[in-house]
Amino acid sequence: MSRPSDTPFNLAKFLSNAGLGRTIVQFKPKRVLFLQGDSADSIFYLQTGRVKLTVVSKSGKEATIALLSKDEFVGEESLATVGGVHMTSATAMDACTALKIERQEMIRVMHEQLAFSDLFLKFLLGRSMRTQADLVDQLFNSSEKRLARILLLMAEFGRPGEPEPEIPKISQETLAEMIGTTRSRVSFFMNRFRALGFIEYNGRIRVHKSLLNVILHD
Repeated sequence: MSRPSDTPFNLAKFLSNAGLGRTIVQFKPKRVLFLQGDSADSIFYLQTGRVKLTVVSKSGKEATIALLSKDEFVGEESLATVGGVHMTSATAMDACTALKIERQEMIRVMHEQLAFSDLFLKFLLGRSMRTQADLVDQLFNSSEKRLARILLLMAEFGRPGEPEPEIPKISQETLAEMIGTTRSRVSFFMNRFRALGFIEYNGRIRVHKSLLNVILHD
């Protein structure tokens, strides 16, 4: 049975450097990290960039289910079972750098290092809460509110001390998939948000805090 090392564990160093069982990998925009149905034997920690998660139904219909960014894990289903497969496809939305951690190394460090286990548990809880919020959003909110919420999430709204940011380039088709509506409706709402001063939209999208009014207004 393995024993923890006497050397103090440096969480930031572990997540920023290659080492035993982990490799730093680069992905250009639109490059695939893994495909739905691929063998799930590694998990990725995003150091830079953003990743889109998609699923394809048996009938061939594709849907975008999540957008992930810096400091998030991708492919956590790799920890579920030996010989499992990915339930989604992960694609880089822009240039990405990720730490690829092999399944056994991930399990080892989770067992031996409390700081890492705490970090990963917080990530899983956050992902679970966001998934539940997405379900509630789909069940009870209008497509206009769902679009506003997605734009605010992509802008990482609420992070203290950060300016109102531009979000990565994303097509109206992808936004429509994520909120369960048509591209024409997304285009209508985007133009409406721009006219009201909630966003700036000229190729890239800059989200203003005032967009919260769409969500808060009944």
